Amino acid sequence: MIINERDSRHEHVLNVARQMMTAARTAPKGKGVDLIEIGLVAGEEKLRLLFRTMIDMVEEYGLKFFLRDADNILQAECVVLVGTREQAQGLNCGHCGFLTCTSRPEGVPCALNSMDVGIAVGSACATAADLRVDTRIMFSAGLAAQRLN
Repeated sequence: MIINERDSRHEHVLNVARQMMTAARTAPKGKGVDLIEIGLVAGEEKLRLLFRTMIDMVEEYGLKFFLRDADNILQAECVVLVGTREQAQGLNCGHCGFLTCTSRPEGVPCALNSMDVGIAVGSACATAADLRVDTRIMFSAGLAAQRLN
């Protein structure tokens, strides 16, 4: 039997992406509360939709790195999305910039939620690295995905 890497790469990358999602899910969470949301974008049509949304956002935000990131999306086999639902953890830690959770204005994320995303993304990328699959962390792709719901 002969297997050409080009014929098996997509399936392999999707399997690695699934392992990345598991790593993100099982990463430690503040207070043990899991608010992480994880998704996978695959298939040419879906990736092109994400690409077009990022291109539309270039002018809106005036951030040229969206162009570079959008080009990377077109070269990707898939995109793993990691985000969080916002929920104050009731620690009154002040890491969000406010003395108490109740004094934190709406729209200001709980710092623990943000840290949880960072830890989950790090765990997912470490998994990909262990399996020798290259990754990029893109705020821009996440923002575009949010826009697409």
